[in-house]
Amino acid sequence: MFLFDAHLDLSMNALEWNRDLTKGLSEIRDREKNLSDKPDRGKGVVCFPEMRKGNIGMCVATQIGRFVEPQSTLPGWHSQAQAWAQTQGQVAWYKAMEEAGEMVQIRDLVTLNNHLALWQNASSTEGLPIGYILSLEGADSLPSVSHLQIAYDYGLRALGPAHYGPGVYAFGTDSDQPLSDKGKELIREMERLGIILDATHLCDSAFWDAMEVYNGPVWASHNLVRELVPHNRQFSDEMLKELIKRNAVIGMAFDAWMMIPGWVRGKSTPENTGLKIEHIVNHIDYICQLAGNTNHVGIGSDLDGAFGKEQAPGDLESIADLQTVGSILRERGYKEEDIEQIMWKNWVDFLNRSWK
Repeated sequence: MFLFDAHLDLSMNALEWNRDLTKGLSEIRDREKNLSDKPDRGKGVVCFPEMRKGNIGMCVATQIGRFVEPQSTLPGWHSQAQAWAQTQGQVAWYKAMEEAGEMVQIRDLVTLNNHLALWQNASSTEGLPIGYILSLEGADSLPSVSHLQIAYDYGLRALGPAHYGPGVYAFGTDSDQPLSDKGKELIREMERLGIILDATHLCDSAFWDAMEVYNGPVWASHNLVRELVPHNRQFSDEMLKELIKRNAVIGMAFDAWMMIPGWVRGKSTPENTGLKIEHIVNHIDYICQLAGNTNHVGIGSDLDGAFGKEQAPGDLESIADLQTVGSILRERGYKEEDIEQIMWKNWVDFLNRSWK
């Protein structure tokens, strides 16, 4: 089945992790086998050949560049200018991938429908370009609100104002503060340009402020359920109901600590916890039951988002194994048309509504 993954940090992997995503997974891992600078070295699961193998023909691909104050313990750039430059390098990498025929940017309904037709009518996925919608994870790298127009012009179509901790425009995971005037200005400019608001990572206070200010299309690219795994990174039932009311789609993230309770980073493993892909279906089913339908859930894997096999389901060897989700849903009694909605169609329907 065709698959749409709504959150992949491809350019971060290419530029900061120095991974050539055009190569096969074994080659990428082999080049990292003697590196220890990051916990996921030699354990990556994402590359273009594996995406094609898994029929993942479309994704939301990110830019990311966090700005941090001197007292912050989070990794990031020491000025917004540096963060902006980092994201511009990421754009340059995406353009290089387009020129190489590896990727194609999806900006509007024409490019969306052309790309879908290409993949659905092809006899083989080998050699097909992977479609990507450009998103910015965390708005820190925008030196001013006026830079949003520049970003829109090079193809930015979705934006999550926050990431982890205090941000320039909004506070994110593991922090909490109402949306500032600057944040509200950013969100109003997003609405003017038609940029999708990604609610992922917004702290609770900023989430509710954003819902009040923003009247445009909202999605959550990679988020799970707080009721199943308690943490401020997850959505409460009230937040989920608000997103459902706004016709949003919520992407399921495959980061272990979000999937099951009690995961301790650096100590827990897929083996000693029994974490499997099937655990994500508990989150899918929870949201479907809350909504009363299957129209608000998709895949937003976040695979290789600063973690690899060490912090992913034990039965996931590569991103191609996302196809297993469909099989598990089938076993749980989901109808074929509902599985198709979850695997890709909800995202496409969302874009058709938002971009018409």
